Amino acid sequence: MTKDKGTIYMIPCPISDERDVWDVLPKHNLEVMNSLDYFIVENVRSARRFLSRAGIERKIDELEFVELNEHTTSAEEVERMLRPVLEGRSAGVISEAGVPGVADPGADIVALAHRNGVRVVPLVGPSSILMSVMASGLNGQSFAFVGYLPIKDGERLKRLRELERRVRDERQSQLFIEAPYRNVKLFDTLVRSVAPTLRLTVAADITAPEEFIATLTIAEWRKRGVPNIAKRPTIFLLGI
Repeated sequence: MTKDKGTIYMIPCPISDERDVWDVLPKHNLEVMNSLDYFIVENVRSARRFLSRAGIERKIDELEFVELNEHTTSAEEVERMLRPVLEGRSAGVISEAGVPGVADPGADIVALAHRNGVRVVPLVGPSSILMSVMASGLNGQSFAFVGYLPIKDGERLKRLRELERRVRDERQSQLFIEAPYRNVKLFDTLVRSVAPTLRLTVAADITAPEEFIATLTIAEWRKRGVPNIAKRPTIFLLGI
């Protein structure tokens, strides 16, 4: 007799550790988390801390964790992670922050799950990408998250020109991020290089008590100056 396959649950976690878990997640998620003993996570330490803060019923030491992140280099590793699910054991996928599978290595296990006919269930939770669009006032009908911009100045400027063209020609909002310690440098590049009539949203520490979100034209940002974004998780959005 063939055993039924398990289910992959995509479990969001808070973006900020400064808020209570259940301030930003629905209580229904706890029911799912309590039913699982196998987790595929971006970082074991942060996942254990999240589950502990969430107050799950099982003891953390009784749970099994495997890491899926940028250091996971082979398809065979991902296949091994899915094997328990194919044998009937359900799993939770957890990112370091926010929703798994979106700009996150968790997408690899989901792709493999679909190829093997495994059910994937996304749970509700905070996404800094979607929340920044919600609060920006920019075009939310068409937008693209492009990740990190190139570090080298020439390549970065070339990429910004491409994004400007998309904003103007397609009216598509462009979202991108930077390592927090380079936020100020990126902001300076944007206000120096981007057309003054385009609008820039700066969204820092989304959902945290010190959350900052503002949308101004590039010309207005030049007058206002750099906001307090040094070493703070920040998303930048460019639009019209």
